[in-house]
Amino acid sequence: MAMTGSTAPLAPHPDRLLPTDPSVRSIARRLYRHVRELPILSPHGHVDPRLFVEDAAFPDPATLLVTKDHYVTRILHAAGFSLDELGVGRDDLTEAESRSIWRALCSRWDVLRGTPSRYWLESELSEIFGVEQRPSAATADAIHDRIADCLAKDEFRPRALFQSFGVEVLATTDDPADDLSAHRSLREDPTWTGRVIPTFRPDRYLEAGRPGWVEAVDRLGEVAGIDTGDYTGYVRALEERRRRFVELGATSADHSHFDVRTDPLDPGEAERIYRAARADAATPEETTALRRHMLLEMARMSTEDGLVMTLHPGVRRNHHTPTFQAHGSDTGHDIPVRAEFTEALRPLLERYGTHPNLHLVLFTLDETTFSREIAPLAGFYPSVYAGAPWWFLDAPEAVRRFRGAVTETAGFTRTSGFIDDTRAFCSIPARHDMSRRLDSGYLAGLVAEHRLAEDEAAEVAVELCTTIPRGVFKL
Repeated sequence: MAMTGSTAPLAPHPDRLLPTDPSVRSIARRLYRHVRELPILSPHGHVDPRLFVEDAAFPDPATLLVTKDHYVTRILHAAGFSLDELGVGRDDLTEAESRSIWRALCSRWDVLRGTPSRYWLESELSEIFGVEQRPSAATADAIHDRIADCLAKDEFRPRALFQSFGVEVLATTDDPADDLSAHRSLREDPTWTGRVIPTFRPDRYLEAGRPGWVEAVDRLGEVAGIDTGDYTGYVRALEERRRRFVELGATSADHSHFDVRTDPLDPGEAERIYRAARADAATPEETTALRRHMLLEMARMSTEDGLVMTLHPGVRRNHHTPTFQAHGSDTGHDIPVRAEFTEALRPLLERYGTHPNLHLVLFTLDETTFSREIAPLAGFYPSVYAGAPWWFLDAPEAVRRFRGAVTETAGFTRTSGFIDDTRAFCSIPARHDMSRRLDSGYLAGLVAEHRLAEDEAAEVAVELCTTIPRGVFKL
């Protein structure tokens, strides 16, 4: 029987995720050594930039590692814990509440077996906080105390961790009406040497059928200094805010809608639907048509201002209404759906697919589209890149399937490089290390099969961490 509880050590294996065949593993080890210590490029994520402005000590282990990580809380919720018990949405945990949440995680450590969350948490606990015991009900308090002691030290504050993690650039995700004061503060702070950049995320302003859209668009106009009472002003306000984001270092605009259809409307029809939506008189079909047209407009704007256009479609957001009403969005109940790209993006690609300024990165939660649609699109259009596995797919087996599905059609240079897409700041090194190990393993297989020379494989491994994401995301 395997050791459990306080008798079991926590010691991540140095060869974790590398191939099991000894001859291939030895090649993978050599490739991994080329990339292990490279700086981290994080071109898409959700860390709050105020973290680095304030540079305050993280409050407690549960807030840092559990309550804000919906990868973790969703699994614990499925195991029987309520989101209230897990402190979801809370920033004011008492010491007793933090300890209780931490005990919940450790007591059901078993439900994380085989998940990437288990892999990342083990790496964080061992490599950042020096934890040497496997989490369990018996070890929960000792591990909580160990992490709490670390968090009281200056070297565990956000800025110090940013440096020790080796982060070269970190992109956040920001509302177009945000004043970007945190980003401005970092740029103007002579003591800050890192690079944190905003990302333009206009989803709520393109979804005219959602509650609060009129108020949001009016606020957008106020911030941009442009009247959004008509369609022309609405478009100009979006253009103006994009310009401001670029001034503060943004390199991309991110879009996550139910689908990626880009059917155009003529200007008169767009104006008519816009006015109807402002009067709460547009049908669902009309507001969907306006959103699809505006996604096409976002591509047009990207050809003009140079912002990379990333698409993250195919998610049924807020699947459980009672949870959304109690805890809000991004709390673990978004569910993937089927996606379609080829016909949906044809209007966009007919206009802009060969435009030299457009970089269009396609992400999916529907694996069937990797080889059937995304790889062929990226293998023809110079503007299109295959986005790395994202969200439910940033897991070892899915990453391996991605490489197998995409590489033979599009190669390596038409992929985006890894994105961590996380709010869990301390998981960033573990996520990137996971990707580097998996890519080293995949490349080692090509070397072992004599399909690629080892020096070329080493070059690709390095490029996947450096020149490829820098080029794709214009970093």
